[in-house]
Amino acid sequence: VQLQASGGGLVQAGDSLRLSCADSGRTFSGNVMGWFRQAPGKEREFVAAINWSGDVSHYGDSVEGRFTISRDNAKSTVYLQMNRLEPEDTAVYYCAARRGTSYAFQWTLYHYWGQGTQVTVSS
Repeated sequence: VQLQASGGGLVQAGDSLRLSCADSGRTFSGNVMGWFRQAPGKEREFVAAINWSGDVSHYGDSVEGRFTISRDNAKSTVYLQMNRLEPEDTAVYYCAARRGTSYAFQWTLYHYWGQGTQVTVSS
């Protein structure tokens, strides 16, 4: 699995962004995909995860109702639609893949990682 995240940038509070994470490897199939974020001086935080078929997703409390995770298995790509962004959402966002079908909310339980994309939200 080789994950490449993109779509970050500098936006104002209330704006939207869509992050993408493309897998150029051959093991996207069957994996749980997740998004995590890490702000300076803080722990890596769970943002969202989605199952292989895309019909079940989970969200961190701080993004529930504002962010939506989705995936296009034909394109081996997972997305994170972020709406109503807040300055507290400023962080480096990472996509990750977890082998198998069971969810995990701890970043240490994910097996493959992208390089991260910076999201900065100004007030």
